[in-house]
This record gives sequence, C-alpha cells and structure tokens, in this order.
Amino acid sequence: MSERYWVIGGEYESTAFDKLLDGTGTIMGPYGDPQDARKAWETVAVATRSVCTARFTIVREGSAHA
Repeated sequence: MSERYWVIGGEYESTAFDKLLDGTGTIMGPYGDPQDARKAWETVAVATRSVCTARFTIVREGSAHA
C-alpha cells in the first residue's frame, strides 16, 4: 500500500479547536503526492485565513510496507 495524504479540518466552536461546528467538516483527497496535499491545504488555509476558528491539517495514511 502506498502513502496517501488528506487535508482535513473545518470551522471549530472556539479557538480551543476541540469541536467542529456542525456542517463545516471538510475532507479533501486523497492525494498521492505530499506536494499536491500541501497545495490543497494552502488554498483552503488562505481562503479561511480571516476565520480565527478555522483549522486544517494534512494527514498521512498508509506506508510502503511489502
């Protein structure tokens, strides 16, 4: 299995970032290349930069085990 990358996040109830607001959760991907995931993350991060309770991150899934 090869590695896949996802961009996940959304708008949270507060800056504690412990509970997403209903309906704001976002999952983007999968991306096979970490640079593609980085570009998607940058796009969504810039689009929500004025929302102090929005947060997105890149998550890696899988590994190159035989």
